Amino acid sequence: MIEGIVLPESVKSIFYVLNRNGYEAYIVGGAVRNSFIGLPVHDWDICTNALPEDVCKLFRSKGFRVVETGLQHGTVTVMVNCRGYEITTYRTDGKYTDSRHPDSVKFVGNIHEDLARRDFTMNAIAYNDDDGFIDPFNGLKDIENKIIRCVGVPIDRFTEDPLRIMRAVRFAAQLGFHIENYTNIAMVQTNDGLSKISAERIQSELCKILISDHPEYVLNYYIDISPAIPELSKIMGCSQNNMYHIYDVWNHTRFALTACRIHELETRLAILLHDIGKPESKTADRGIEHFYGHAVKSAEIADSLLRRLKFSNEIRESVVELVASHDMTIIPKQNKIKKYLNKLGEAQLRRLLDVRFCDIMAHNPYYAKERLWETFRAEEVLNEVLEEEKCFTIKDLAINGKDIMELGVKEGPDVGKWLNYALEEVINDKLDNDKEDILNNIDAKLYTEREEGNDEEMP
Repeated sequence: MIEGIVLPESVKSIFYVLNRNGYEAYIVGGAVRNSFIGLPVHDWDICTNALPEDVCKLFRSKGFRVVETGLQHGTVTVMVNCRGYEITTYRTDGKYTDSRHPDSVKFVGNIHEDLARRDFTMNAIAYNDDDGFIDPFNGLKDIENKIIRCVGVPIDRFTEDPLRIMRAVRFAAQLGFHIENYTNIAMVQTNDGLSKISAERIQSELCKILISDHPEYVLNYYIDISPAIPELSKIMGCSQNNMYHIYDVWNHTRFALTACRIHELETRLAILLHDIGKPESKTADRGIEHFYGHAVKSAEIADSLLRRLKFSNEIRESVVELVASHDMTIIPKQNKIKKYLNKLGEAQLRRLLDVRFCDIMAHNPYYAKERLWETFRAEEVLNEVLEEEKCFTIKDLAINGKDIMELGVKEGPDVGKWLNYALEEVINDKLDNDKEDILNNIDAKLYTEREEGNDEEMP
């Protein structure tokens, strides 16, 4: 256990101003939690018994820039060295009619009362150098034991703001903690409240879970968060009775997420959704289950889900393309890899290889070896193509549209047709990416076309 926290000089300067004028000051929340765990601190939030108007007056008198960011909730932002630090007055919260913000707050003079309104014990700890840790709910012990536990009555905390249910899963995924039993039960009992939460807030928490060290927690704790992502319920209990699988769709997806070591949102979203269309695609023949066309169906459902959760067009289109392509065999040959690069681009092709790897890792291992080798070899060939600066796009060609027109081709669609022809020949190694060779070949083709045209005109 650490004995204290090394506070930044900017935080100490804020404490100094408040203390010198008779006020208390503590860091609270994530700053204390992360410092205790040994993780980076992104926001140093400060709590005080000074009223918001007193904080504004005091720091302005000392020459600090003050931003009145949330006076109705007791929060003021003080700028120190071009960085903002939120200072919030001790408070208790009223009802949460909008399931997000308290309708009213009551300022109090005691740090213990303020800590009692917070969500989880690990976030209900305060610290300053004089008093050390103020920990009325044994949050430090819960951190040591890797437990997420609500402050007070769990149902009350989740009823106030149902998004705390997803925050609990997010913290568990990020920190590798487990959720205490009564807290978990309350999450299930109150999770219908998630259906009232905005898509943007759901999306934000889902993304943080997926890019954590434990993206599979989306499914491990799905019963807790199911109203937020109801589409995933389709894959629960969906069997895959064929020789390539040893798990149902749900557990296959869970193990695929576990296999993913790439902390990239598009890749992990694609893995989560890659088989979401299987239940609607399932057929059976003599007891063997098939999923013909499931990639296309999965892409359709993924597109709808990502639109509903307000993902950007860029992320949505990338994920949908990965889901639609995830079942494609990637042939580890240079001409094939160049075609994939032309269609997908380097970043997207690498994502697809990652998705393929994770998907195969969650298949029957007896049949996975050869397909894994193809995936690894495809990555090697991809690296070779890029290192050798092979041509795989029109802009990589040694010729351009002007060169084509100088051969007598009129400006317009025909120029593009001949550029695409040249690219196809170069990709398939039928032509070197050499300006003279390409133009001589096209010139010969044009000559042949003209001669054939003249023969057709003769009587």
